[in-house]
Amino acid sequence: MKTKALTCAIALASTSILLAGAAEARDQIRIVGSSTVFPYTQAVSEQFANSTEFPAPVVESTGTGGGMQIFCAGVGADHPDITGASRAMKKSEYELCQANGVTDVTEVLIGYDGLSIAVSRQSDADWKLTEKDLFTALAAQVPVDGEIKDNPYKKWSEINPDLPDVAITVFGPPPTSGTRDAFVELTMHDGCNAYEMMAAMKKSDEDKWEQICSRMRSDGPFIEAGENDNLIVQRIEADPNSLGIFGYSFLYENEDKLKAVAVNGVEPSFDTIASGEYDIARPLYFYIKNAHRNAIPGLQAFIEEYVSEDALGPDGYLKERGLTSLSDEKREQTTDEAVNGTSMQAPKG
Repeated sequence: MKTKALTCAIALASTSILLAGAAEARDQIRIVGSSTVFPYTQAVSEQFANSTEFPAPVVESTGTGGGMQIFCAGVGADHPDITGASRAMKKSEYELCQANGVTDVTEVLIGYDGLSIAVSRQSDADWKLTEKDLFTALAAQVPVDGEIKDNPYKKWSEINPDLPDVAITVFGPPPTSGTRDAFVELTMHDGCNAYEMMAAMKKSDEDKWEQICSRMRSDGPFIEAGENDNLIVQRIEADPNSLGIFGYSFLYENEDKLKAVAVNGVEPSFDTIASGEYDIARPLYFYIKNAHRNAIPGLQAFIEEYVSEDALGPDGYLKERGLTSLSDEKREQTTDEAVNGTSMQAPKG
């Protein structure tokens, strides 16, 4: 028993030394993660730097998956303090954190974002899509005459005669992006199940269903545009017949150049995202490495700024960037957990 206690004491002392070194090694908060959460974190960083004596945090847009890998790699000066995410942490990522000593993490829900499908304002076409249209246009394999075949469709009008007679060209996020994960889960899966044979397959062979319904085509019509959503905006501007997939904040910030495409008859807006009327909306998060709270100068103050009413409130400055606010009750819970460092539980799946 004494040996176990001594071992724990040595481990605790080692962690304290490590974190003390972290504080001495850098005086700036380091943040990685989602390109969708990036503009919100950047806005908080600017406000934080302008209102405190601390330097602005270093914020990198690495994608949700990439950010989790970096965040969960360890504790100390060489590892970031926070990662943003456009989906919840996966069980495998939580286990990676645990294996690397990142054992105390707080999950912070900051608000909601709609996955927007957008087109250039120069487009004269009548763009009204369903989730079935999107799946049929973008999946690697689709049902054709009762069989699963490699996607044969090259034009939107081949899928639905009411759609424009132009080539399918859609710019979207890469597999490392949380936006990609959310698009597959919220749009591709629903669109896939709109086919009766696929809905039946889910019941009889879920692994096969998952593979078919989740795999994006790689033969040209779907183009991975990296983690930089601004690049997607530029490409849509250059080609009025192309579409882009990104978070609502980027559409909101570029409404002078882009317009929303209705999905299932509903366009994204603050109201339709908050109410759930817009089908393809998702929660946004950031994750805090609690071992760094008292070691990295200003980290606790930065967290408090991020979850303040001035930032996350219904009239906060993050709404100006496109964030859809939480309810009053949920926002109060988020603030309490973030400020007090409530440890998250292991994800179920």
